Amino acid sequence: MKKRKTLYRLLACVSIIFIFYALVKNYWIDPGATGFLSRKTGLKRELNLPVWLNVMYVHVAFACLAMASGLVNFSNRIFEKSRKFHRINGYIYIVSVLLVVLTSGYMAPYATNGKISSWGFNALNMLWLFITITALIQIKKKRIIRHRNWMIRSYAFCFTNMFIHLITSLFHQGLGLEYAASYTIGIYASIALLLVIPEIIIRTSRTELTIR
Repeated sequence: MKKRKTLYRLLACVSIIFIFYALVKNYWIDPGATGFLSRKTGLKRELNLPVWLNVMYVHVAFACLAMASGLVNFSNRIFEKSRKFHRINGYIYIVSVLLVVLTSGYMAPYATNGKISSWGFNALNMLWLFITITALIQIKKKRIIRHRNWMIRSYAFCFTNMFIHLITSLFHQGLGLEYAASYTIGIYASIALLLVIPEIIIRTSRTELTIR
């Protein structure tokens, strides 16, 4: 139980900091995404900047909402107080994920380094949608533990952007690789991490319960 509380507090800290960072950076510091767009290479189609920016604003807003609503629904205290709120908030999470996936689908063809990065984003979108729908199916069948496990897998994808930029920085600034190649590596390495990390968390939780 202590491990779960510690993990949740750590998750809450990281989530809140990242939400604050994403909102400030994209809506205040650099609302025109000048820094990000300046690094885009390998584009095969012309980017309609006003449309792209509006889609990005929607994408960021619902990505933050998904992260916040998912975090709230992992709270046992809130779940015990109001299962109705948990259910409604769960649907907010699902709708947010759907809108993030749709907006990401629009932006994918304009990804840095062209098609190879675009394929990675499309794979991420399909995986996230599949995992989230599976979580919904599990709770409809009253399989609470399976639902929770699939939600852990789904929630991990809320950190896609964070992982991509951390890995990109590691390869670009740390190892001196060109930005476009580093960004592509960041996308595919993130896919691997987003699939592996939740499994470690699920197995650790299962082991803790077995020991108790």
